[in-house]
Amino acid sequence: MEALYGEVVGTRWLTPRYVRVVLGGEGLAGFTPTPFADEYVNALFVPQGAPYSVPFDVDAARAGDPAHRPCGRRFTIRSWDPATRQVTIDFVAHGDVGFAGRWASRARPGDRLQIIGPTGAYAPDPAADWHLLVGDESALPAIARVLEVLPTGRRALAAVLVDDAACELPFDCPGDLALQWVHRHAAPEDPDLLLRAVELLDFPSGRVDVFVHGEAYEVRAVRKHLLADRGVPRKPVSISPYWRRGHTDEAWREVKRTWLAETEQDV
Repeated sequence: MEALYGEVVGTRWLTPRYVRVVLGGEGLAGFTPTPFADEYVNALFVPQGAPYSVPFDVDAARAGDPAHRPCGRRFTIRSWDPATRQVTIDFVAHGDVGFAGRWASRARPGDRLQIIGPTGAYAPDPAADWHLLVGDESALPAIARVLEVLPTGRRALAAVLVDDAACELPFDCPGDLALQWVHRHAAPEDPDLLLRAVELLDFPSGRVDVFVHGEAYEVRAVRKHLLADRGVPRKPVSISPYWRRGHTDEAWREVKRTWLAETEQDV
């Protein structure tokens, strides 16, 4: 399987939980950007003790010892610079937890990361009257990319869930943006913080373009509200869970198909 790899050019902590990693080098020579705002790559992290290093043959590594197989995680491309041919990826990091966050928080210039992609599926509808963007930290890169390309003056409502005020990020948006930050630490045991924030939004008239991504339960609750209570058409919308609370990435993949089927039955 063909894969690309980037060398760390630099890193920068954007918030206490968010680290930006810039990748460059000859291993990205074949990188071909897509037109999608949710453009993502599958990043392959090498487990400790594996008998190979980046770049590696993906099929061979996956066929080897299960304990040494590369761990794949999907990440939205925050930006691609065609002049320098550098890729920027923002990682959510929670200390020494998880392959991706741990790697990103420790990344140093010269470190390598292998990727497959990019691909994507969503771009903001230029004919929509207004845009609704809802998500958590995992959706921030895609939400930021959508807001950056909105037409001047185009109305947009956004509700974004983060830990606290220190985890908020600035958005560059030529549109008319009304942004609601929702702080998880205000009620850490409440799974409906994001839903209630959306319920309180005053929707403009006209056709809406919807982008809702993040934690599975929260996305499902917002989807049900939009379709059942607000009368948003089922299609076209971009609504999908990136992760699920209490599940590793591997465990989530095992049940995701069933979860999505059940979600479709909600409305």
